[in-house]
Amino acid sequence: MKFTDILAISGMPGLYKYVAQSTKGIIVESLVDGHRMNASATSRVSALSDISMFTEGEDIALAEVFTRMYNHTGGKEGLSHKESADKMKAYFAEVLPEYDRERVHVSDIKKALSWFNILVAAGLTEFKLEEEEQVEE
Repeated sequence: MKFTDILAISGMPGLYKYVAQSTKGIIVESLVDGHRMNASATSRVSALSDISMFTEGEDIALAEVFTRMYNHTGGKEGLSHKESADKMKAYFAEVLPEYDRERVHVSDIKKALSWFNILVAAGLTEFKLEEEEQVEE
């Protein structure tokens, strides 16, 4: 499973792996329970590789944020997304000290923590974007 195949679908909890194209949208598989379903063409689908976080300087790709979280936790799941807002902000500040505290909301941090924990639980340990994969080959 590659990081570039992982999708978030607006209005649906969790993360999904792209499986195939269908006539009415795309077929995805839940990383939480393995259930396959059709995401309609009208659904807002975002690839995690296209998402970035606001920082004081240039925005940082979510893959880089997850890599930092993975290194911070030693390969284990991170802080739960159900912790208090102050705890989540403090944890995020340890992992990404330069994040923009005005533009990154608690809901964004909560989503990042939730997604990271889903990915680690699913066995994804490398958060590489397409360009990084091509450079290594």
